[in-house]
Amino acid sequence: MVRLPSLSCDPRVLHLHSGPAVGVSVRDASKAADLAERGVRVRAGDFTEPGSLKHAFEGAERVLVVSAAIRGGGALTANGAAIDAAREAGAQRILYTSHQAASPTSLFPPQKVHAATEEHLKQQGVPYTALRNGFYASTLGSYIGAALGTGTLAVPQDGLVSWTAHEDLAEVAAVALSEEGALEGVTPPLTAPHTLDFADVVEILSRITGRTIARVVMDDNEWTSTAVASGMPRPAAEFALTMFAASRNGEFNVTDPALEATIGHPAKTVHEVLEAVVRSR
Repeated sequence: MVRLPSLSCDPRVLHLHSGPAVGVSVRDASKAADLAERGVRVRAGDFTEPGSLKHAFEGAERVLVVSAAIRGGGALTANGAAIDAAREAGAQRILYTSHQAASPTSLFPPQKVHAATEEHLKQQGVPYTALRNGFYASTLGSYIGAALGTGTLAVPQDGLVSWTAHEDLAEVAAVALSEEGALEGVTPPLTAPHTLDFADVVEILSRITGRTIARVVMDDNEWTSTAVASGMPRPAAEFALTMFAASRNGEFNVTDPALEATIGHPAKTVHEVLEAVVRSR
């Protein structure tokens, strides 16, 4: 029986949890007051301040470590600190939000971090789950804003991507936390059943908006220069470009039925995700 899983994750996992107690660790506990009101144990914890994690994870039988959103070597250090703290707190299972393209040779730097974190997790001598999540479909929202205004989506050449909704991945995490023996070890790719490129995305946007939206392929250097001229910091633009390079390399062109089998219903489609984005603008 799960006594006290400690979640530093999307609160949508809570609706599937059937155990008697749930805890979250967050950097600013005041921002999780709504969870506390629902009976969730809320404690402050910061992966970049390992000393804060002992109390945050104390009493947890299962801990879900959500990968740190830090560029450079800091993410690997932070992920490792959280995993170490979970082990030291006596967690009987440690879960980590990895990625379906985790690899030490990936052209997309976060995948190297995921691969190294998975290796660290394996070495802890504790039962574990590495949730190999599909590429977050919410990322598309960062690219379609201009297209909705201008009718043109101008980005570098890309490849097929397993765009997958956060909601579905949150459900998978809830199942992995709450069901004994679910998704042990490194999971299969947790993806929606289809891969799409940006040409597919503009077709979907055109159907949603009733307007013709064009896909324009830009040279990598031209796109980077244009993004910087538009106000994007150069390091951010160069980082974003690596996603396109990795997709061209086929790193995200993978699907698997594991996600839908785990959550017991069809995965959310890119059409549904983009409809929500368009409605919010």
